[in-house]
Amino acid sequence: MTKPELLSRISIDPKICFGKPCIRGHRIWVSLILDLLTEGWTIPKILEEYPGLEADDIFACLAYGSEMTRERYVEIPG
Repeated sequence: MTKPELLSRISIDPKICFGKPCIRGHRIWVSLILDLLTEGWTIPKILEEYPGLEADDIFACLAYGSEMTRERYVEIPG
């Protein structure tokens, strides 16, 4: 799946989850999925806990995070 196809799986709607980026058709925040991956969860474990998701939804979250870092910088404590 191409990056544009993956990104089309993410929605931002001010009426849903306060406008936070979510996986389209779900109220699951992109940030939640990225946090789970950061904590060491595997894709199979995420899919087991959230059975409505597909692996491409996880990859869409990664693609979205990647795009966000192109334009924004986060201060990292040193």
